Amino acid sequence: MYRKIIDPRVSETDGVGHINNTTIPIWFEAGRNPIFKLFTPDSNFENWKMIIINMNVNYVNQIYFGREVEILTWVKRIGNSSLELYEEIQQDGQVCAKGTALYVNFNLRTQKSEPIPDIIRRELELHMYQQNN
Repeated sequence: MYRKIIDPRVSETDGVGHINNTTIPIWFEAGRNPIFKLFTPDSNFENWKMIIINMNVNYVNQIYFGREVEILTWVKRIGNSSLELYEEIQQDGQVCAKGTALYVNFNLRTQKSEPIPDIIRRELELHMYQQNN
């Protein structure tokens, strides 16, 4: 699994006193940065490969300012040219949000999907989600 720690900001806190729901997809994306780097090592948007197709978020518990959150990202499924991720946000050891994201390895120049290279596939396989996690 990939792991990232985030310190919630005051600006992400809403009037009810918890982290606003619009912040969660942004945090999930931050947890995907190591995967983006696998597909586009130079981080140049002209060479960008990862195109999001679908994202789902389930809000389980409230998240609060002043306490770190942990973003956990696993690979749920690797297809020929697509990649499904399973993600969780935890605070104080409790799952607060969970979701999935589906990406395709896409060539912007040809406007077509491409197979995931074997070297990337092998790295992704090290981060597979196991149901008992």
